[in-house]
Amino acid sequence: MSLLRLTYGGSDYWDRSHSLIDGTVRPRGIDLNYVVVSLRDLFRRMVQYEEFDAAEMSMSTFVALAGRGDRRFVAIPVFPSRNFRHSYLFVNAKAGIRRPEDLRGRRMGVVEYQMTAALWIRAILQHDHGVHPREMTWFTGGMDRPGYVERAAITLPPDIDLSVIPEDRHLEEMLEKGDLDALIAPTRPRALVEKRGTVARMFPDYRAVEKDYFRRTGIFPIMHTIVIRRAVYEANRWIVSSLYEAFEEAKALGRARIRVTGPLAAALPWIPADLEEIDEVFGGRDPWAYGIEPNRKVLEALIDYSVEQGLATKRVSLEDLFAPESFVPPAMGVAA
Repeated sequence: MSLLRLTYGGSDYWDRSHSLIDGTVRPRGIDLNYVVVSLRDLFRRMVQYEEFDAAEMSMSTFVALAGRGDRRFVAIPVFPSRNFRHSYLFVNAKAGIRRPEDLRGRRMGVVEYQMTAALWIRAILQHDHGVHPREMTWFTGGMDRPGYVERAAITLPPDIDLSVIPEDRHLEEMLEKGDLDALIAPTRPRALVEKRGTVARMFPDYRAVEKDYFRRTGIFPIMHTIVIRRAVYEANRWIVSSLYEAFEEAKALGRARIRVTGPLAAALPWIPADLEEIDEVFGGRDPWAYGIEPNRKVLEALIDYSVEQGLATKRVSLEDLFAPESFVPPAMGVAA
């Protein structure tokens, strides 16, 4: 029996996907060509050019596309990237911003307004601190180098003031010099890493804040999902369960490896303590669970926030986003 050749674009997550890259895990019936692509480019290449048969995709962009009637992709409930986001909101250290409420009337930078990290942070500011996106002026552009290419066109509500920064500037530099007051970023700004004293976190004790957020809401934010080009899916619907099973197996291998606390799997001294803390916070459940049901609350919240923020023009259901096979056990059973 010949295998279906499938090209997939995604990140190299050593504990969740690397065994798919090195061939330790092989999807049933599929000859998988796993192409590692920088996230700086991946979503744009998929949305604008449909460059891969399947790919990792920004959850916010995918929901916004579907909410605007774009049906080119169908998702499977695999979520390779999740992240608490309180720790990714940065401020100019001299801007006098001490509380989230101090962001009203301020100049906020963001790499892309539609990126999922920004969606979650805006939701946190609005629902936990009463600061609405319309109360800030927004600027978008390159994070650590000049240049900005939007991944997908969006039209925002008229009360959102959004501009692209000058071509010769980038967000980190503007934040450090005080031309921006705050920044939502996917990574830590260099000024913070190098401890220059010019950039600070909005939430310095972010770990405690994020644990409290999870205990209050039950939300561990989803960043990315996996999408398949609809034409590929329609011609080979069985690949939904095949890919899902393979990503589950890859994650299980990585999870088992990192939980060996004799010789540590990574050069991180406090892995055993971190694992114990994670088990306590998540009640012993897998924080990275795949499948619809373990993630229904998080996904429904993300959809609600997308509509609320004007990214999606109408609310979509999970059935609009995920392949029907995603809802049928045992192929899409709840992750252990």
